[in-house]
Amino acid sequence: MFRQLTFLTGVLVATVASQAVAQPASTVQADVVIYGCTSAGIAAAVEVKRHGHSVSLLCPGGHVGGMSTNGLGFADAGDHDAIGGLALKFYRDLKAHYTATGYTGPTRGQTAESRSANDRDTMWIFEPHVAEAVYGRWLEEAGIRPIFNQKLVLSPKQGVSKDGPHIRQIQTVDGHVHKGRIFIDATYEGDLLAMAGVSFTTGREANAKYRETLNGIQVANSTNHQFVKDVDPYVVPGDPSSGLLPGIDPKPAGIDGEGDSRLQAYNYRLCMTKSPANRKAFQKPDGYDPMRYEVLARYLDAGFRGPFGIFSSIPGGKTDTNNFGAFSTDDIGMNYAYPTADYAERAKIADEHRRYQEGYFWFLQNDPRAPADVRQSMAPWGLCADEFTDNGAWPRELYIREARRMVSDFVMTENHLRGLVPTPEPIGLGSYNLDSHNVRRYVDARGHVRNEGNIEISPGRVYGISYRAIVPKRAEAANLLAPVAVSASHIAYGSIRMEPVFTILGQSAGAAASQALEDGVAVQSIDYGKLKKTLLQEGQVLDPSAK
Repeated sequence: MFRQLTFLTGVLVATVASQAVAQPASTVQADVVIYGCTSAGIAAAVEVKRHGHSVSLLCPGGHVGGMSTNGLGFADAGDHDAIGGLALKFYRDLKAHYTATGYTGPTRGQTAESRSANDRDTMWIFEPHVAEAVYGRWLEEAGIRPIFNQKLVLSPKQGVSKDGPHIRQIQTVDGHVHKGRIFIDATYEGDLLAMAGVSFTTGREANAKYRETLNGIQVANSTNHQFVKDVDPYVVPGDPSSGLLPGIDPKPAGIDGEGDSRLQAYNYRLCMTKSPANRKAFQKPDGYDPMRYEVLARYLDAGFRGPFGIFSSIPGGKTDTNNFGAFSTDDIGMNYAYPTADYAERAKIADEHRRYQEGYFWFLQNDPRAPADVRQSMAPWGLCADEFTDNGAWPRELYIREARRMVSDFVMTENHLRGLVPTPEPIGLGSYNLDSHNVRRYVDARGHVRNEGNIEISPGRVYGISYRAIVPKRAEAANLLAPVAVSASHIAYGSIRMEPVFTILGQSAGAAASQALEDGVAVQSIDYGKLKKTLLQEGQVLDPSAK
């Protein structure tokens, strides 16, 4: 019998990590090779083992869980009744942990915001280290030892070896070779599918491409997280010849609905506290430049007084801190190169985001350009010293809200989410808003700073996500599944991209991989009726009309 969850925090994860690191560098073979230790990767691995197949779970970094263990502790769950299988088990295991430890605070599911019958037994707010402990127990119970620090070689010829449309092996930068019969790309970036020669896209499609209404440039619809007071964009106020302040795009707004290559903003989901006993103060980052925050300073001069973020409460006197407002924790416009960049460039982009957010809170707490009342109100906040202890209390992963998206024979669009066209062969449900953060800051026709790209519109229903959206074109890869970088338009992905949904899709991908192995067929050719029966038996929720 495995240890109780209450004893796992900080213990089991370290044990699993030490076992994984000890594995010798060589050629490793498994029935299923999963690249990416996100919630989807973990669920896929557990599901594959459940069906009796061997699995290699490769983590590009040193920890498991993706964003669920990196600060996103206030679950973007949408309709809780649309969540089943391992995803529902995750939130039940969190509730069991907090109940056993005597936690009596809110669980979020017990509030008026949700009427889900599941909420009596689930916990939708949680600390990062507790989430990591839950995942650690799952892996230990399944007999899975993740292999850490396994970054794929980002070269199609060196990173991925294929025989026709079949991937035979992948290679990581430290020389490890991983052979398998089925491969699953569970990364946010879609690195494996790209190196395997699978079609993908980045940025925003034009509305006309898929007959959508909320894709592409969104000037008129960008009303949330928008400047509510006028801010001059020029270094010397009123003088365009002096140049624009940092972070402002010199290009005009563009035409609503036209496509572009821009990405919605990234940030770190900080775990913060006001508790003096656990508070780690924000430090002035290297290279701090107050001009980086001059737009915010002028916004404050105009009378803006917050809020300066969403400080969503989670257990332990902590928060899941997210972007809120016109100028907040999103480092708008600084991530465009990330999806297809090499590791060195990605590290620079991540470092830029960290320095931006450190500087943001340091500015609000210390810079004389911030009014005294703002500095006073923000002064109590700091990072949680007991989280991310090997990384200075800072989350280990940047929130990659959107990177590559596979382009397959079937693409999920706004119309599928709204129910305007049918979705074939569902393997899970989604329900969250069609959600895109701002993608840029520009100068409007009146000569003031504006943001563009934010969308927060409900699909109006619970919707199915098709199996066809996680399988590539057969000619490109016959033994690959992609439950994270799914085949979806930008705006449809804005709803699909939530951690509970990734867990759902990861489990379904694991079941499909197992079925493809057992039936000896390409992943595109499995019997959906058989897969559906398996998923329903394992608690997945597949019928949107029942919600």
